[in-house]
Amino acid sequence: MKQFTNMGETLCADGAVMRHGWVDGPDPTVLAVHGWSCRSDYWADQLDALAGRHRVVLPDLPGHGCSDRPVEPRSPARYAEDLETLVLERDLQGVVVMGHSMGGAVALELAARRPDRVAGVLLVDTFVIDYGGLDAATRQAIYAPFAADFPAAIQGLLEQTSTAGTPASLKARLSREMSAVDVAAVLPAWQALLAWDPAPVLERVECPVHAINGDLIPESARARWAGRIEEQRLAGCGHFLQMEDPARFNPAMSRVLDHLSGVG
Repeated sequence: MKQFTNMGETLCADGAVMRHGWVDGPDPTVLAVHGWSCRSDYWADQLDALAGRHRVVLPDLPGHGCSDRPVEPRSPARYAEDLETLVLERDLQGVVVMGHSMGGAVALELAARRPDRVAGVLLVDTFVIDYGGLDAATRQAIYAPFAADFPAAIQGLLEQTSTAGTPASLKARLSREMSAVDVAAVLPAWQALLAWDPAPVLERVECPVHAINGDLIPESARARWAGRIEEQRLAGCGHFLQMEDPARFNPAMSRVLDHLSGVG
């Protein structure tokens, strides 16, 4: 597995330091954004597939991984502001933003903010929750267990977003690592994510948007973005498909990235 060859820091608008790794390579840059309560090394199994084909930048969003706790609460839009600062600092052009789960929401927000910098978006199982289709009572019912007992709620979330093909060892690892995050930082982000509405964001996104999904995307979500997002499915995969089955995910990812980059 290829490791980060460089590490960097970005000072966010509220003073929090967002740390990121990167692997040198040719343009276009792939900006790989992890999900909620996750971290940048959840893309580790993709680095060899990307090596030599793209420069890869892998941030730990504020409150995650090795980055600082945010001073101000985060939402998908606010995380996109943090990434915009990173993109501008490194003068990245023609970026393809690949986001897993919440990272896909952040990717769409960044594409909407900076159409001059983002050439394409690849969502990885982002709409496992039907964002934009949850009423207030449903959002509160999802949120409340995390505020009451975060580790137990994480375990429940992993059970709900796994399939028979999800390795038990991966579930155990994710439960351990996701339960160890800075809860005070990620709970406000979870609440904001549950209230996020992709419809007005997608209206402002000018670049192509593709998705690679497992088995768990609700049909209501597909209906919500029908005609706007081009989807591939990896049958049998759960929510963490890039970690569950990289042997199938990586070729699918490479084909989409080549398409979005104008290669082939």
